[in-house]
Amino acid sequence: MDTSKELLFFFSALGVFNGIILSVYFFFFTRKKFLTNYFLGALLFALSIRIGKSVFVYFNPTLPKMYLQFGLTACFFIGPFLYYFLKSAVAEINIMPKSWKLTLLFWALFIGTIGFLYPYEYYPELWRHYFIKAIYFQWFVYIIFSGFTIKDILQKIISKKHKATPAEMWFGMLFLGNSLLFFFYFLAIMNAPAATYISGAIVFSIMFYLIISILLYRKKTDDLFLLNGSKNSGKKIDATEAEIFTQKLESVMNEKALYKNPNLTLQDLSKEINISSHQLSQLLNNNLGKNFTSFVNEFRIKEACEIITSNDKLTLESIGYDVGFNSKSTFFVAFKKYTGTTPSSYQNQALRS
Repeated sequence: MDTSKELLFFFSALGVFNGIILSVYFFFFTRKKFLTNYFLGALLFALSIRIGKSVFVYFNPTLPKMYLQFGLTACFFIGPFLYYFLKSAVAEINIMPKSWKLTLLFWALFIGTIGFLYPYEYYPELWRHYFIKAIYFQWFVYIIFSGFTIKDILQKIISKKHKATPAEMWFGMLFLGNSLLFFFYFLAIMNAPAATYISGAIVFSIMFYLIISILLYRKKTDDLFLLNGSKNSGKKIDATEAEIFTQKLESVMNEKALYKNPNLTLQDLSKEINISSHQLSQLLNNNLGKNFTSFVNEFRIKEACEIITSNDKLTLESIGYDVGFNSKSTFFVAFKKYTGTTPSSYQNQALRS
């Protein structure tokens, strides 16, 4: 290997290694635990595995076929992780909806079954001509979904009339970087002139070092994960207008029992009272002093208390699901937070009274 190839290998491999390290950081070591952190960590990990496969196979084509299958399997999750990363930020979702868990489980079982029944080692032509195209098609579809999810942010970045916030630039850059990476890999599998898999590794390394430079440059990084929070920080809606919005919120939550929907998002609720998600976030955080999850959980816990008091035949777990929680543990934690006691203790007190 000549000097230029050695430098290329070093640069690409270092990007992969550091990408894995950064994914671990987003999973375990960020000060505030946003759902976006976890999906960004998962996205970087999947990208790192996929890029790592390209780097090592490019410089050593004789590697066992299992490395090719492992890299393509990781590639299968890049699209979903990108979409959920952006969706959780835009909709201010901090507890993973059950539908997301089921979708990821489905994809894991699907690609796992395919890999088990048709391993790359014994079915290389099947993977090269069919499976790889299906994997990249799925990635492309999720890129389209992701683009629609942050279309307002992308328009603001392109437009000269409105200045994008640091968080909006951050999310836009990650989306565009991922799209560019897909584009280079797509050209490679289509055998476009001068297009190779190693070009994708170079794009990833550049994107990775841009991420690192932003994180190191900024003294505060939490606002990069809060699209609405960074924009509305400290600003309150006019008191009269806030009172009107609050009354609408209370009314629609009680009359339609929206809190019973475990997948309710900030966007869904904002549409019900005809204001933007940014305004609703501003109202909740700065006027009412609570985030979206806390606001919704207050309604859920209130009804749960009423059910526990009036009906001793239902299990506590079923009550939690009935009022909108998507897991038993989430219900128990939220209940103790708002009442100061556990559901079982509250039920025992209700039975004695």
